[in-house]
Amino acid sequence: MSRVYNFSAGPAVLPEEVLREVADEMMDYQGCGMSVMEMSHRSKVYDNIIKEAEADLRDLMNIPDNYKVLFLQGGASQQFAMIPMNLMKNKKAAYVVTGQWAKKAWKEAQMYGEAVAVASSEDKTFSYIPDCSDLDIPEDADYVYICENNTIYGTKFKELPNTKGHTLVADVSSCFLSEPVDVSKYGVIYGGVQKNIGPAGVVIVIIREDLITEDTLPGTPTMLQYKIHADNDSLYNTPPAYGIYVCGKVFKWLKKMGGLSAMKEHNEKKAKILYDFLDESKMFKGTVEKADRSLMNVPFVTGNDELDAKFVKEAKEAGFENLKGHRSVGGMRASIYNAMPIEGVEKLVEFMREFEKNNQ
Repeated sequence: MSRVYNFSAGPAVLPEEVLREVADEMMDYQGCGMSVMEMSHRSKVYDNIIKEAEADLRDLMNIPDNYKVLFLQGGASQQFAMIPMNLMKNKKAAYVVTGQWAKKAWKEAQMYGEAVAVASSEDKTFSYIPDCSDLDIPEDADYVYICENNTIYGTKFKELPNTKGHTLVADVSSCFLSEPVDVSKYGVIYGGVQKNIGPAGVVIVIIREDLITEDTLPGTPTMLQYKIHADNDSLYNTPPAYGIYVCGKVFKWLKKMGGLSAMKEHNEKKAKILYDFLDESKMFKGTVEKADRSLMNVPFVTGNDELDAKFVKEAKEAGFENLKGHRSVGGMRASIYNAMPIEGVEKLVEFMREFEKNNQ
């Protein structure tokens, strides 16, 4: 069975090299006689795995010393509650609503305080990023929240909002490690790993130390307090041990590939192949304003639902998996994360050209 080109939005394609390595170590991790899957998270061997993973991530992202790296569970969606529970000291926060996940985070925050939508692109089905250079942010807002790359709608913040001195919190689930990032511009930068880094089940939270306090909202469960996890080096309870191990392998792979600036170059090259085709095609159209296009998620349509369905079906038969768009948008979406090889995108475009010719 040969591998397909997997364009899934997540859980998504992983580097083949990493999958092979993980397979080789499945029964016996580096001579210890057992799999990482069976290993105590308190063991010396596992301690090395999690510490090395953190060190490599710090290295890749140039994470300053005054930030903690937490490997947690519950996915990005659990952070929608954890953030206000830990950060809403004045019971007020500003949200930029640029897609379904930002909207869910904003709605969740309303359970804990006053969450103000200071900008939104819902008026045009989230097909653009609103101007965030002069937002009307409440003076006493505890933080400004964005979803930096919108998986479903294929938009990306090219410039961070002007938060007017307020703490910036960003969900980067679908652009995590796809390009260099200045961590010091954020108070919290977090993401689920199942798109660009590893198997589902891990969320990585990078948080500035001054934001980690015991002063959480009354009723915040122990497991949802950043301080508990920070004080225990992500080992307060059994962490998603195997998932973290795979993430660690991907960090090493990224370093080997030349780090995040090399990744950005690679991702720009890949995205350009697909966007250039969409811009010249008579049949297929991209759905996002050009200035705000994501390098990771590329939604497109033919404008005809039956043709879209036919395309998805024939693409699947040709070995291109998971191209159906999210149910809220329809059409198609190609997610071209770090591990998607350039030839995957080239072959997809070739297939699209052929399809267009045959279905005029």
